[in-house]
Amino acid sequence: MLRRSLLTGTAAGAALAAGRAEAAPAEDVPVRLGFDTYSVRAFRWKAPRLLDYAAGLKLDTIQISSMGDYESFDPAYLQKIKDQAARLNIHIDAGMGCICPLSKSYAKDGPPARDRLLQGLRTAKAVGATAMRCYQGAGADRLGEPGIEACMDATIQLFRSVKSETQDLGVKIALENHSGDMQAREVKTIIEEAGPDYVAACLDTGNPMWVVEDPFVALETLAPYVMTTHVRDSAVFETARGAAAQWVALGDGSVDFVKFVADFRRLCPKSSMQLEVITGRPPTELPYLEPGFWKAFPRTPAWEFARFVALAKSGHPYMGAMVIEDVPGKRPQVMTDALQEQQRIDLERSLEYAKKKLNVGVNWRG
Repeated sequence: MLRRSLLTGTAAGAALAAGRAEAAPAEDVPVRLGFDTYSVRAFRWKAPRLLDYAAGLKLDTIQISSMGDYESFDPAYLQKIKDQAARLNIHIDAGMGCICPLSKSYAKDGPPARDRLLQGLRTAKAVGATAMRCYQGAGADRLGEPGIEACMDATIQLFRSVKSETQDLGVKIALENHSGDMQAREVKTIIEEAGPDYVAACLDTGNPMWVVEDPFVALETLAPYVMTTHVRDSAVFETARGAAAQWVALGDGSVDFVKFVADFRRLCPKSSMQLEVITGRPPTELPYLEPGFWKAFPRTPAWEFARFVALAKSGHPYMGAMVIEDVPGKRPQVMTDALQEQQRIDLERSLEYAKKKLNVGVNWRG
């Protein structure tokens, strides 16, 4: 069943033509605007400070994507977070990390996967969220043992094991296409085989790059299931070995976000648009002209890959200044300070781009 579903894909999505569009009037389909807390990770703020920051930017939503963003799981503390969000008129999408016990990204120490997942769901309920983002793993799971299909099967079984509790809580599991772990077809397979009545999608527009997938393919494939998002731009361009991609602030990359938001309004009218702006990382090479690259993606349909190639052909490297985050050794304080400012500036100018260029958001209009 798993393999058959993977091969089905969404061929109908190939018929949707890419092109330039004008931003839709906000009143047609209001799209709530917010950010994922990982965007400002260098500040190490906790939930109360993050909510105040979101309110100061006149946002509608926030994705508290890590359990580490809370200072406590005491019911009284979580109720205060819920009350603060309500007072600020901000909707919370909740989140946690890796949930698949077979993934190389899974933290082996700690309670069983089912218990972790239930804690995340109960925390989400306590702060008033209706969706809880989580992810299966990362790109390393595509090669070697146990393999991506075994991880997918384990994730399906884990989700099925908490179905009744999830439905009782009224919180949907929102599975992310994360860090090269799965293409959108594979995420869709998990959602449909576990059950779309309680499993949804957290659509990430930056992670498709690591699996040579156009973000529009991910949108078209996962649209019926999207409840929350990680919206991020990427500079994608051709190289001698294939292509490379680098995450950048919204508007600095290769993705036509005017068209993306127009499609998003039509296909995901009830979902929030959470920006997860990640800068400070160098380009990642995607050597798809080398045969060994395809060991990780043996079932990628040609029509899907062709759309990624077209994106790479249309793009160019990002030529702006950027402080690089992932460097070896102890980081001096001046570097931490610079990264904090870079994260804040890149998030805030991305939000401004979303408001003014893409016509997204509600609260900022006053």
